[in-house]
Amino acid sequence: MAAHFGSRLRKGAATTALAAAAVAALSASQAPGVTADDHGRRTAGSAQDAPDPGGDSTASGDGHYYTDLPPLNSPTPAPGDAKGSAGTGSGDDSGIPATVLDAYKKAEAELRESKPGCNLPWELLAAIGHVESGQARGGRVDAQGTTYSKILGPVLNGSGFAHISDTDHGAYDGDKTYDRAVGPMQFIPSTWAWAGRDGNDDGVKDPNNVYDAALAAGHYLCRADRDLSVQANLDAAILSYNHSQDYLNTVLSWLEYYRKGTHSVPDGTGTLPRHRSDESTGPGRTPGSTPPSTTRPSTHHTPKPGHTGSGSGSGSHQGGKPSTEPTKPGTTPTSPAPTPTDTVDHLDDAGTGRLTARAGGTFDEKIVVRPETKAGTAVAKVRVRFVITGDTDATFTGGEKTATVVTGGTGTATAPALVAGEKTGTFTVRALVVGRTVAALEHTATVTERTADALTRVGDAPLTCTPGGEFAEPIELKATYKGAAPGKVAATATLLTSAEDPAENDKGPYFKDPSDEADQPSGTSGKSDKKVRTLALTTDAKGVLKLPKLYADDTTGTFLLRVTTAGGATVTLELKVAEAAS
Repeated sequence: MAAHFGSRLRKGAATTALAAAAVAALSASQAPGVTADDHGRRTAGSAQDAPDPGGDSTASGDGHYYTDLPPLNSPTPAPGDAKGSAGTGSGDDSGIPATVLDAYKKAEAELRESKPGCNLPWELLAAIGHVESGQARGGRVDAQGTTYSKILGPVLNGSGFAHISDTDHGAYDGDKTYDRAVGPMQFIPSTWAWAGRDGNDDGVKDPNNVYDAALAAGHYLCRADRDLSVQANLDAAILSYNHSQDYLNTVLSWLEYYRKGTHSVPDGTGTLPRHRSDESTGPGRTPGSTPPSTTRPSTHHTPKPGHTGSGSGSGSHQGGKPSTEPTKPGTTPTSPAPTPTDTVDHLDDAGTGRLTARAGGTFDEKIVVRPETKAGTAVAKVRVRFVITGDTDATFTGGEKTATVVTGGTGTATAPALVAGEKTGTFTVRALVVGRTVAALEHTATVTERTADALTRVGDAPLTCTPGGEFAEPIELKATYKGAAPGKVAATATLLTSAEDPAENDKGPYFKDPSDEADQPSGTSGKSDKKVRTLALTTDAKGVLKLPKLYADDTTGTFLLRVTTAGGATVTLELKVAEAAS
């Protein structure tokens, strides 16, 4: 189904009055009455201008898509699997290939940031992806999310389909004469030219890439400031993808089904739909449409990687359905060659060091893992997902809790740098192979408190006071760690009688109770009955520690102020309380 929405129509229910009315009103052929919108897309004219769908003159094109409906029973996630989470399993309708599912969820997350008012659910992308291409032919995609072979719709030459002359010089569809729908979300080139997106951050907008196509479809559905939480807007968005009531009903059925629960299955093992909207016979068939296969394709049959053109079992449709080459009677479909991911037997550590960092800092070591075959050979071009778990506010660089990395030529995947939050303690980073069920590899990381290894006083004026007075000189200290200023380092200030007696003194200088100090009116220096001689403090973001004002009781003598930070940095200052000179 091309995302060139308005240049196709569905013929699978042409015998009903509803389908006939929809076709007549929304035909997007080159017949009179077709106009173009502000993006250059064709739109249908009024119903009275459209040709009669039951007449011999109809050449507006069939809308081919998968018509299979979800089971009546609700999907059952894998054991212990929450709604919409990635579990395990294959061969059932609620299972979505891992990379395809990841693409839908990433598209939803991006739209949540860029167009929060749209309220796009990833399940809508999954429903359309199922109807359009059977979730990219059951997830036959490589580690980057690109289909192993192109999913192409039929040639749009006006013979049984809409007439759309070439707009991309064959760059996407390989046809320099007419356009064809391309990719897992079935965009025609002229629409992709303005709707295309780069969903996997590789610098390329490729309709054959499920990340790019899913993000493009999301933006297309969210255009015109739609709020998809409103049913009327949701219906309008789906109808803009294919203006057919039957198409709308089919997508809504899968949307509701996926909302009740899904799980991921390994790439390439997704269940393929079996029925297409062009599988009609007799007088109702539109001339030029592709007949159904004489042999039902195997559920998991897909073309070999590298094979271009139409895929067996994908279905041919104008503007968006993958083309199908009929299977010869009596032949057995060729099994697809294994992907690199299919060969992975386990994950192994590839030299990850000790993962420790101070709160707010960046971990010096990075996690490195290696997917290996049963024989211990490293495997390149495999997607590895790293997930931070546990009670922690640590993230990867960029603030995310998950990161997906493709193994390079050495067969290793290096996770982005870990950034510690403010919570101290341990947490776990799990590494999993995307699209294959193998045991996860776990690494333990530890966040320690912020520390300082040096503490010095700013200024050197004598700290003196008369009995019952205030120390005029403010005390300010500077904490450093390896020469840099560590922010938010915990410190303790204690007033001592002498160096020989480290116990807290009960006479001499004191701080006011912080709560009592806050209650004093502005400009008031009245003494408080609450004398505090030990305070817990914290440095500011620049490592500066500003002590509260010090007071003296009526006891004269020399006293000590000792300040110690987390990490053991200490400074001791001398305080003198003496009568003023006569």
